[in-house]
Amino acid sequence: MSVIASVGGENFERLRSNGSYYVDKTELLYELVQQQNNHVTLFTRPRRFGKTLTMSMTECFFDIRRDSRDLFAGLDITKHEDFCRGWMNQYPVLFVSFKDVEGLNFEEAYGLLKDALADAFREHKYLLNSPQADLYEKEIFSRLLKKEATMAEVEFSLYTVTRMLHTYYGKPAILLIDEYDIPMIKACERKDRCERYYPQMLDVMRGVLGTSLKGNDHIKFGVLTSSFDIPVGCMIDSLNQIVPYSVLDRRFSQYFGFTQSEIDCLLEKAQLTDRHDEIRNRCGGYIIGNTPLYCPQGVMNYLANASENHEQIRENNLESAYSGRILIDFLSKREFSVSDKFETLMNGGTITQTISDSLTYDTLHDSEDNLWSVLLMTGYLTKADPNAQGETVALRIPNQEVLSIFQDTVVRYFTDTVDRNEQNAMMNALWAGDEAAASEAISDLLWRTISYMDYHENYYHAFLTGVFVGLGYEVESNPERGLGRPDILLKDDDHRRALIIKAKRSAAEAQMERDCDAALAQIEEKQYADALYGYRTILRYGVAFYKKSAKVKKG
Repeated sequence: MSVIASVGGENFERLRSNGSYYVDKTELLYELVQQQNNHVTLFTRPRRFGKTLTMSMTECFFDIRRDSRDLFAGLDITKHEDFCRGWMNQYPVLFVSFKDVEGLNFEEAYGLLKDALADAFREHKYLLNSPQADLYEKEIFSRLLKKEATMAEVEFSLYTVTRMLHTYYGKPAILLIDEYDIPMIKACERKDRCERYYPQMLDVMRGVLGTSLKGNDHIKFGVLTSSFDIPVGCMIDSLNQIVPYSVLDRRFSQYFGFTQSEIDCLLEKAQLTDRHDEIRNRCGGYIIGNTPLYCPQGVMNYLANASENHEQIRENNLESAYSGRILIDFLSKREFSVSDKFETLMNGGTITQTISDSLTYDTLHDSEDNLWSVLLMTGYLTKADPNAQGETVALRIPNQEVLSIFQDTVVRYFTDTVDRNEQNAMMNALWAGDEAAASEAISDLLWRTISYMDYHENYYHAFLTGVFVGLGYEVESNPERGLGRPDILLKDDDHRRALIIKAKRSAAEAQMERDCDAALAQIEEKQYADALYGYRTILRYGVAFYKKSAKVKKG
């Protein structure tokens, strides 16, 4: 089997049929039904942790329209022979995903909601010809398929279709709803509260979920997934039938994410057993319940890239999964004193916080406890101790992938919010060759942002680049010049002048002078200025950083 063909794979049948490697999580089905027997189960896990693939696997196993024996052959669930005889392909399944239901306004989001429902119902178009369904039901179903249903019909849509399935097969349906709360999350994301459409979307989703989950005798059981551990009761009054399993719960903790033994098997099959440390630093470090885990999508991306080029691993594009928006929301809250905590986390430390158990979608950003809770749920942070229990939890950044998001977001936030007068003061001092004024100006700017000292020169390099870009300069970062690469080359063509900067991170304040001299010596040795023909003024600077202090020296 191929390890790399399943990268980004969320369709269980396609993954198993094309010979891709599948990390066996099928035991979840037995535990879900045979041991727990919940009427409705909610799994909350970070994005990229395999929720959709798990739901697809669940659909394939139970769906009465399929013969799934070949798909599940050799997997753990088949060890439970009696269970498989009684449950495999024995029930109608309705699988709905709301993960793409987002819009700039309610009308757009509501249209996408109807699209998502129609896509799910289209799998059951045969119900239009059902002799068991009455004409009225068929008319409603037809309007749902054509996205012409009334709002009331949309709100009752899941109930309507599960009832039709129950009638058609003589068995209650299994209802699967992936990312059930994305419509509410997206409705709250507008920066201006008056632009948010949360109340309208909440009313609709209360109808959709309430009618299908609360007292619906037409479902055998339901499974929901989400990224946020928010009680469904905040949407549907008196709905106490849902049993949630969050990132803090031990039960089911091993079924989302890759365990160490699963990683060992993957690396052996990919012939990359020498990459244990690297993949752990990049993709591991998560703790869900009491289980240490790796991020599945990060791992598979890593293995795919490694197989294409064994010597060079491309960086994963985490921005597609983690936009940094939540971190920006956190940093911009002036009423929260979080800078010291961010610095602790970004330097590999832990912080202890109370994780809120009373979140609602429209109050996610209203308190510091809520925001730390959101960072934990969404995978920006993880538990530091697998055995810790209770609401007060020690938190840390899980790995280098997520740390890079923190680093990039902090620099970007600083660039967007730093005082322009302070930026200009630094720039004027550099063009004037005033070492003392430039040192003071850069140090002042550093005090306005969050630093992380264990990242060598990279943080300071990005810090300076961000300031220059914020002032409107075109900055060449690490360009080819002479015999090597300076950290920053900044050109002012209008005045035919240029700056060459080499940054160093000092191990102690007493070493800053020496590190400035070493930086200047490197500029000369590598002949960085040789390619700048025609510039009247070429200023060379060695800049040494120690914590939040800078020393500038001109060559």
